[in-house]
Amino acid sequence: MSAASTFTRDGVRDYEKRRYRGLDQRIVHARERRLIRRAFGRIEKAGLKEISEAGRAAAGRVLDLPSGYGRFTRFLSGLGYSVVNSDLSLEMVRRAGQASGTPGAAADAAAGLPFRGGSFAVVFSIRLFHHLHDPKARLAVLSEFHRVTGRWAIVSFYRRSGLHAAQRCLRRAFGKSRTNIQMIEEGGFEREAEAAGFEIVSIRPLFRGVHAYHLALLQKKTG
Repeated sequence: MSAASTFTRDGVRDYEKRRYRGLDQRIVHARERRLIRRAFGRIEKAGLKEISEAGRAAAGRVLDLPSGYGRFTRFLSGLGYSVVNSDLSLEMVRRAGQASGTPGAAADAAAGLPFRGGSFAVVFSIRLFHHLHDPKARLAVLSEFHRVTGRWAIVSFYRRSGLHAAQRCLRRAFGKSRTNIQMIEEGGFEREAEAAGFEIVSIRPLFRGVHAYHLALLQKKTG
């Protein structure tokens, strides 16, 4: 069982209180929102409501996984989407629902999602893949995303960066972080996404040359 699934209610509230409060993390959060808004803008230009394979029921529905405590739920709702929260932690899902009034379900994407194929217009997955160290697990998750989305997926991942890796090592050495994140080699995420049935629309760095975070817009392959 992952530690992420063992959050208590108080643990979730404490995490929400501490996370993204420092100046550096607020800058990161603002930049993430900018990249995400741009990705949804590209989707909308493509005609979101016209191309959902699941028809009217899926048009405008977004699966936010992992939703965490709902960091992006209100943001996505504000863009006009109907959001469904999902996370490995049931307490995280509950907190996201309390904060925004949106439905949710606890789920392990690698083991299979409790949703029908094509249930969503967009699968939205921020800060999951750098926790997945096994390429087979990443492929399993991407394959589930491919199954439940009508066409689109927005996924963040960490691409290998010497500078960011050194900074992470220093943080661990000084006890600032206990998280061991996975940075994927150049081209690795693209190959995994394509193996799952997606094609790459765009990949944008959070801060080029400084941060390993990248945001990918994916769509199902056609033909």
